[in-house]
Amino acid sequence: MHLSRFARVRLGHSMTPLEPLRELSRVLDGPQLWIKRDDCTGFALGGNKVRKLEFLMADALAKGATHIVTHGATQSNHVRQTAAAAAHLGLSCIGLLETRLSDADDDYHNSGNVLLDRLFKCLLEERPAGCDMNAEIELVAERLRGQGARPYTIPGGGSNPIGALGYVLCAQEIVTQATELELVIDSVVHATGSSGTQAGLVAGLQAQNSGIPVLGIGVHKPRDIQEENVYRLALRTYDLIEARGLLSRESVVANCDYLGAGYGRVTPGVIEAVELLARTEGILLDPVYTGKAMAGLIDLVRKGFFARDQNIVFVHTGGAPALFAYRASFDEPALLRAPRARAAS
Repeated sequence: MHLSRFARVRLGHSMTPLEPLRELSRVLDGPQLWIKRDDCTGFALGGNKVRKLEFLMADALAKGATHIVTHGATQSNHVRQTAAAAAHLGLSCIGLLETRLSDADDDYHNSGNVLLDRLFKCLLEERPAGCDMNAEIELVAERLRGQGARPYTIPGGGSNPIGALGYVLCAQEIVTQATELELVIDSVVHATGSSGTQAGLVAGLQAQNSGIPVLGIGVHKPRDIQEENVYRLALRTYDLIEARGLLSRESVVANCDYLGAGYGRVTPGVIEAVELLARTEGILLDPVYTGKAMAGLIDLVRKGFFARDQNIVFVHTGGAPALFAYRASFDEPALLRAPRARAAS
């Protein structure tokens, strides 16, 4: 794959580390766990959207944009990173925030990513849950055109074929690092939501004939819908990079058993996963994406889903700023209610 033929604005730090989770692996007494540290992409406190935005913002600049219009949930990591990228490049940014948690407290509506959105001078507009948010950003774009501006719209999560190029690039990094480490990777696991990260990883790993399967742990939609969304985007991304061969439907796998009460709703497993990574590895997860994905991975390890001699890579997609918005979920009583991992004997 020759990704340099696609326009790119360098925003983040790469290549991000691929590190062993030795203590977590010991505590869980299962396979060897590794972590791809895309929380360390650097820009605007890091996260997976930086990779996508390097290609999306380059496309926006090439088209002469003056404004970026995008959307996400209230505590959107994507809106935060997009607002920062727009500020860095001298563009205005409008972020539409979907109110998916109507019963959330003041921290949720004003701390975490929302605070950072405002620091990056993003104009925030709220929309009720259930809106067609992609249609909503197009309406805002039309309004801006009527004012003489040149808006560029980015779908939620930056999840279109241009954005997914960021995770085709990440797939290249993973294979390169595994080769250097003489590491045989048996599976890549990550949080899957708006589909762009998983679509890019699936397309990128298959285009390299790596033989590495990807397992997305769903955070938003039921399995059939999630897998279909990822597959459609993976096909479009595969076509964009002009990869050879067929991209099979079987290459897209999502486990959506860990949604709990729904998107953004913290489960006991999430609380345990966030606490466990912090206290065994000094690594912070977020309550919405990586915490839920790690909760799924931990449960699968305990159930013997992976063989003990396998190497499993968890892609940390960032999101730690949202921890501050979920402060009440991590008070001491909540932590005491969460189950504790048992150390291996």
